Amino acid sequence: MVKNFGLIGSAGYIAPRHLRAIKDTGNNLLASLDNHDCVGILDSYFPKSDFFIEFERYDRHFDKLKRQGVKVDYVSICTPNYLHDSHIRFALRHGADAICEKPIVLNPWNVDALAEIEKETGRKVNTILQLRYHPSIVALKKKVEQAPKDKVFDIDLTYITSRGNWYFISWKGDLQKSGGVATNIGVHFFDMLTWIFGDVQENIVHVSRPDKAAGYLGLKRARVRWFLSVDSADVPAEILATGQRTYRSIEVEGDELEFSGGFTDLHTVTYQEILKGNGFGLADSKVSIQTVHHIRNTTPIGLSGDYHPYCKNI
Repeated sequence: MVKNFGLIGSAGYIAPRHLRAIKDTGNNLLASLDNHDCVGILDSYFPKSDFFIEFERYDRHFDKLKRQGVKVDYVSICTPNYLHDSHIRFALRHGADAICEKPIVLNPWNVDALAEIEKETGRKVNTILQLRYHPSIVALKKKVEQAPKDKVFDIDLTYITSRGNWYFISWKGDLQKSGGVATNIGVHFFDMLTWIFGDVQENIVHVSRPDKAAGYLGLKRARVRWFLSVDSADVPAEILATGQRTYRSIEVEGDELEFSGGFTDLHTVTYQEILKGNGFGLADSKVSIQTVHHIRNTTPIGLSGDYHPYCKNI
């Protein structure tokens, strides 16, 4: 049965993955919203869907659809991080389930408040935790589960995704709006790590700057040194020499985990599971939200203890 979707944030970077997922799963986009009107991408997927640049008119349109007997089943949310909470509430109060990009919210208490609205409305909040579907990550989880129960793994996580000066002028460079580097580009990695290796027992921050962050996570079954950056100067020279400006690496016990490919269709896989009733919800996302909230609000200790090797280059 074809499901009807709304989408908020249709001009954003991540919106095309959601548009494709809605299309690939055989569903329909009724209407989308963005205060920017550079949304020609809609022509590639849903040229007949309605588009709004004002939230108030979008809200009124949803009321109109309801009075006409048209059910909006899901609202996909691709907006700046600090707006997720409000837009999820909009979806639930209009009788739709929400599908929200990471991080689902910025603060742990927002998760609890949304859970209350789920109960009140009978609707569900789904979040995008696409790494949980990546074949290499699934294989690693299986490997860990089959290892001796007292085995604690040593892990180095390095993720550098170069961004230009625009990044710091946009909402992404505003700590209050994005949550900072660790939240904006790291939250799905922290989710993946805690999903595989268990709860956080120690959370230390060594470096916290607008363009990079680094720290140590002591998990139930892993010791994790992590480094996240949007500074191209942090990309290894041999990688930069090839013209690449992104470097992604996870070393487990000294062995590189290959997961550079396989990302293309993970949003579609996520939608397929949500439509089956198997989506990841608020409870699944809370540990990673708690983790990045602590990182954002703790005082860095500097280069002391077990820090990531890349910190030496700062």
